[in-house]
Amino acid sequence: MAVENQEKGGNPGQPAPPKKQSVLMPILLGLAAIIVGLVIVIAMQPADFRVERSATIPAPPEEVFAQVNDFHAWKEWSPWAKLDPQSKETYEGPAAGTGAIFKWSGNNEVGEGMMTVTDSQPNELIRIKLEFIRPFAATNTAEFAFKPEGDQTLVTWSMFGQNTFMGKAIHLVMNMDKMVGGNFEQGLAQMKSVVEAAHAR
Repeated sequence: MAVENQEKGGNPGQPAPPKKQSVLMPILLGLAAIIVGLVIVIAMQPADFRVERSATIPAPPEEVFAQVNDFHAWKEWSPWAKLDPQSKETYEGPAAGTGAIFKWSGNNEVGEGMMTVTDSQPNELIRIKLEFIRPFAATNTAEFAFKPEGDQTLVTWSMFGQNTFMGKAIHLVMNMDKMVGGNFEQGLAQMKSVVEAAHAR
């Protein structure tokens, strides 16, 4: 009988070896707790966001306004214009002002999307609907406000909207205000150079 028990691998005096399932269960529960906690943290991030930068350009509002109101002019100062020389660009609707549309599709740095001028108040305000397709889908609003200051113009470039769940997650791993704000600062500086060069002629 003892020989038979040994052949079957059984020993009445010893407990059965632990099952793999009992080892994996605490690990799975721990991972689930981490995931749930992360989802809660992401969900608690602010729903709204706003990025804003300003610059003073030594030219009257109409000269600065023209740089933004016509999407064709953006290639001279936009911080994203030179990131992908092979980017495909198309223009639809009016040449400038309300209803003008600009579509682009490029590499991972510029992505793919569309901009539509929804409001154009001469020399004062331009509002644009931003629709991103790649690298992630989102719809935001961009505004350019122009305020005369003597013989100069204060330009304020802002972007605002509501964060999707993915947007909230991105905010956790990168500083969107610093990243996008840095692009705005670069774009405004390049716009200033373009306007100054044109104004000096």
